[in-house]
Amino acid sequence: MYSIIVVPPPTTEDERSTTRQIRLAPGERLTFGRSASVNRLRIPHEGVSRRAGEIAAQGAFWILSNLSRDQTYVVENPEGAGEHVKVGPGRLDAPIPFEFARIVLPAAGDLLPLQVWAPRHDYLHPDGDGDGDTTAPAFSLDRTKRYFAVLAALCEPRLRGAPHAPLPTVDQVVERLRPAWPAASRTSVQWNIDYLAVKLRLKPGPDTADTGPRLNGKKESLVSLALRFDLVREDDLVVLAAGAPSGSPR
Repeated sequence: MYSIIVVPPPTTEDERSTTRQIRLAPGERLTFGRSASVNRLRIPHEGVSRRAGEIAAQGAFWILSNLSRDQTYVVENPEGAGEHVKVGPGRLDAPIPFEFARIVLPAAGDLLPLQVWAPRHDYLHPDGDGDGDTTAPAFSLDRTKRYFAVLAALCEPRLRGAPHAPLPTVDQVVERLRPAWPAASRTSVQWNIDYLAVKLRLKPGPDTADTGPRLNGKKESLVSLALRFDLVREDDLVVLAAGAPSGSPR
């Protein structure tokens, strides 16, 4: 099964290179550079090294070796907000964590994009061996409860593709929740935000003597945690639509 797809940069030598794809199975390697004799992928640009680099498929991810002597390559995440990895001259087997990536090759004043896709996803089989107790989940969230709808409304702007968007105010969350929760109010939304801070262990629970330090930026902390660990995904925003099930706050 192929795990890595490489899309070469457009060149004047081969117009087909704009659509040609090179597929790599796990364990396969692809060398690229200016020389046709030593590379599987030739990039005919005078600013590209004869042996510029090598891409190796490693199952669900890939590694990059920079074989040039003086050029740093930048691997960008097109889906991120400026997220990138720098691979210095001579660096071998640098792991690249992006599912969609663009290697930027500096070439005598030009920047040549070499796209790499890693569409393969491997998951643990849900059926275990049945021995021992079930591991407790790190974060226990019920997607049918109102607190989850509040969390989804807080995360929505950044899930919609604006990673640095300001978070909605409590009043904006109330308005956003009205289609699925007509009785939403500032008090009920704020209560659910406080409840989430305890449930996600950002604050101690009410049954402890330690109230913990004051949590500044409570909404920002909740959204940061939720997005970092995929507690709320874009598919979950359906809970904000009219007619979505809305259970009790807890």
